[in-house]
Amino acid sequence: MGEHRHVKFPQEVIDEYAALGIDLVALFSAGHLGTRMGIDITEASADRVVGTMPVEGNTQPYGLLHGGASATLAETLGSIGSMLHAGSSKLAVGVDLNCTHHRGVRSGLVTGVATPLHRGRSTATYEVVITDESNKRVCTARLTCLLRDADTTP
Repeated sequence: MGEHRHVKFPQEVIDEYAALGIDLVALFSAGHLGTRMGIDITEASADRVVGTMPVEGNTQPYGLLHGGASATLAETLGSIGSMLHAGSSKLAVGVDLNCTHHRGVRSGLVTGVATPLHRGRSTATYEVVITDESNKRVCTARLTCLLRDADTTP
C-alpha cells in the first residue's frame, strides 16, 4: 500500500499536471497519515473519488473501526475531489467535517465514495459514503473545503 499507482484520473487532469511537472499520483494520494492507515485511492475525478481502508489497525479499544479513521478517510477523499475541482492554481483546505457513524465494523475493508454536493469558486462540499464489504453503510460524512490560491500560505 502507499504506491497508489492504479489510481484512475481523467486524461485532461493527467495532461494539466504533467505540463506543470507535478507528480499527480503523489499530490492526490492519501498523504502520510492516510498511508499509515492503509488508505488506497482507486479512482479520482472532480465528480467521484473512491478509496479503501482496512479496518485492522484502525480500531478503537472495543475492536470496532474508529470513528476518527472514518473521518480521515472521508476528509482524504473529499479533499482530493475538491482539489481536482479547483485545478492546479488552487489548494483545497478543509474547513468543516461532519460524520454520522451508522454501524460498527470489526474486520475487512471499508470503501468510501465522495461525490460533490457543491462546487463553487471559493468552496467545494462533498458527501462521502463509507460502506463495509457487504455494502452496508458504515458512515455518512460531509466535507467542505475552502479553495485558496496556490501561491498563498495555507
